[in-house]
Amino acid sequence: MNEIRNRANKSVKRLTGSLLAGFAWAVTGVRPIWAGSAPSHRQRIYFANHASHGDFILLSSCLPRQERERTRAVAAADYWGKTPLRRLIANDLLSTVLIERQVSEGAQNPMEAMLSVLEQGDSLIIFPEGTRNIDEDQKLLPFRSGLYNLALARPDVELVPCWIENMSRVLPKGKFLPVPLLCRVVFGEPIALVQDEERHAFLKRSREALLALDPQQKRSA
Repeated sequence: MNEIRNRANKSVKRLTGSLLAGFAWAVTGVRPIWAGSAPSHRQRIYFANHASHGDFILLSSCLPRQERERTRAVAAADYWGKTPLRRLIANDLLSTVLIERQVSEGAQNPMEAMLSVLEQGDSLIIFPEGTRNIDEDQKLLPFRSGLYNLALARPDVELVPCWIENMSRVLPKGKFLPVPLLCRVVFGEPIALVQDEERHAFLKRSREALLALDPQQKRSA
């Protein structure tokens, strides 16, 4: 019975993922740009800028179906776990990894949650800023330590920077219905932690690698 239920759940999630990807393409006409990497069956950590709650849906919609099905986004439990509908979307439909941004007694350690997913062979989508950036004058907030800790713990997993363009205008803060606008997701060249590289140096290098993918920055150069 459990095996039948698991198969049914996988089928539902596969269908939901395809429907959401199709919806994302219809609303945004999203165009994936594989600038420094290509679709791959390798296990990866995709790290991206974060300006909208729809970021991970847009990024995952750019992945080939098989890759999308084994890639799970890391999201904030205080938002996606706030209402039954959000919990349904995050847990049951998208298999999102919900983490607590504020450490509290009894809450699962965020690193343990992410490493557990990697141990299962799945890939991750993470947002190193740790929260949405709603400051239009600042392209990226400072990176938190999570990306470094993951790179240190799992050097075998490829780290791919991804710049998500325009999603903050498609789904602005406080809005639930998206506005049809064109978007792009730029996938950059994978990076890796260098031997004996210090945490701040790695996070600075990772942030610069992500900023370099911003098409607007390139146009203004």
